Amino acid sequence: MKLSKKRDKEDFYKFFKPQLTPKKMLELGVFGGSYFGLKTKEYPKSWFNNAKISKNFDVNLNRFKIKSGLSRKHWLEKGWIFKEDPLGWFQWYCRFSMGRRITHIDERQIKRWKGFKRHVMAIKKTVSQMI
Repeated sequence: MKLSKKRDKEDFYKFFKPQLTPKKMLELGVFGGSYFGLKTKEYPKSWFNNAKISKNFDVNLNRFKIKSGLSRKHWLEKGWIFKEDPLGWFQWYCRFSMGRRITHIDERQIKRWKGFKRHVMAIKKTVSQMI
């Protein structure tokens, strides 16, 4: 019983197949280029060769030229920020992409990603009905 429970618990890894790498997201100007500020030493230099980064949020760096997302305060209130990754989901994703594994954090973040994926599908369906 314990072995099958462990196997079930780790199966969530095989479902995590994001479409964009952290490098590509940075090239698209996610978070208005300001997610890390200019503190990028932890990450591969190659991620920042063509990245759109800024010390402060700049809507013009974002591929879609829009400000989206919620405040850090909101993320903290919702319990979406964890001590292991104080900047949030994208920091977790960057570290995960570099090979870091913390099973209980990974499971929680992958479940959040999966939930968002369902949200995107609902938006696409609504938009297609409007056209």
